[in-house]
Amino acid sequence: MTPMCESAQHDILTGLPNRMLLKDRLNQAISISHRNRTQLAVLLLDLDHFKHLNTSWGYTVGDKLLQSVAERLVASVRSSDTVSRIGGDKFVVLLSELRHVGDAGINAKKILSKLAESFSINHHRLHVTVSLGVSTYPQDGDKAEILIEHAEKAMCQAKKAGIHTYHFFTNAPNHRDLNIQSPEGQLRVALECDQFALHYQPKINLATGVISGAEALLRWFHPNWGLIPPAEFLPIAESCGLIMPIGRWVLKEACRQLQQWLDAGLLGPPVAINVSALEFGNPGFVENLRDTLIDTGLEPSYLELELTETVLMQFAGSGVSALGALKSVGVRLAIDDFGTGYSSLSYLKRFPFDSLKIDQSFIHDITSRTDDAPILRAAIAIAIGLRKCVVAEGVETAEQAGFLQDHECDEAQGYYFGKPVAPDEFAKFLGKSTGDNPRHATFGAPRPLDVGISRF
Repeated sequence: MTPMCESAQHDILTGLPNRMLLKDRLNQAISISHRNRTQLAVLLLDLDHFKHLNTSWGYTVGDKLLQSVAERLVASVRSSDTVSRIGGDKFVVLLSELRHVGDAGINAKKILSKLAESFSINHHRLHVTVSLGVSTYPQDGDKAEILIEHAEKAMCQAKKAGIHTYHFFTNAPNHRDLNIQSPEGQLRVALECDQFALHYQPKINLATGVISGAEALLRWFHPNWGLIPPAEFLPIAESCGLIMPIGRWVLKEACRQLQQWLDAGLLGPPVAINVSALEFGNPGFVENLRDTLIDTGLEPSYLELELTETVLMQFAGSGVSALGALKSVGVRLAIDDFGTGYSSLSYLKRFPFDSLKIDQSFIHDITSRTDDAPILRAAIAIAIGLRKCVVAEGVETAEQAGFLQDHECDEAQGYYFGKPVAPDEFAKFLGKSTGDNPRHATFGAPRPLDVGISRF
């Protein structure tokens, strides 16, 4: 982190670039992106209820917290990026020369995970939440001030949507503001009127090239607003208590769909669904799981439940017994987003999980000279040592897939292999896996990724 200084271009408290220097670097980054035809992102974040924290703990603790937040932000991004404090509890992160707009979301998620970990300030253990807004060049503007302004507007939308979340800027007319238009009512209508759907993204066995599994991903198709990203409505569902009925719908629909594929003679792979903290902590979750499997006729081994490290550590005391109850049902268990939450190696050997999913933020730069590659190798080694399946998320290039294959990663998923698709489309590829020329024939070479993966 930059040492504290009193330069006219640096913040006195944190030593970070101030608004003046940020604007200068942002304008330079815009020029470079224009010349190289790349993109960039501005992430503006604000600490929730910081004034209340100052009142409760005093300004000394507040100042040290801001310094600690600054340090974590710097540690969360590349050395070529800029972290700035523009006043009070507001910080801006400039992500330069991005290949995809989606990379901004990956970084936003990584930052939120870093800041979710507790802070130890003057013998006090503090937990903070933040609201984060994202604007991108050239989509949201071509001037520094405009991009900062639009990131701040997006941050305000994130603050409305719920705690510790992020929001992309949109300038669409009559933009859907779920918070203004009765979020709970809209989500209830979505449940009652079948506006939700599941799309399926394949997991690929890196040794054979066959489809080894799938992840069911929730989609909301609103009749007037169109497709609403999960990042926009799931935080609202959690805050208003609707995550439970939505979770039950996802569980039943995934089981029903998989059993339908099996009944049709298709080679149905295990399907994974995400489980929220509220669901995992609910006493009736296991019973509902059993009932759903019975009602749909699905063998439990075809279902995989994904829980993040953050969720597991929230139930550190009771988590082992809760996971044991789930394993007794016969389902598979996976730790999702590994490496971004409250990692505790001592719990890894106690949790009865089957798979470890490495977060996509560690995959993005593994083929370049960054710290992600050794972290990834270590995570794979841990999984192998524990005799667990290791899965890499967010694979987008042949180089990334080759790296993972070289380091004995078992499975991978990401846009390189296939985007999430509707059930009917996914069934077509399951059908190819059961024909005379199975899908893995395309990957039969000793090093199949050298000849290219046949993506869908």
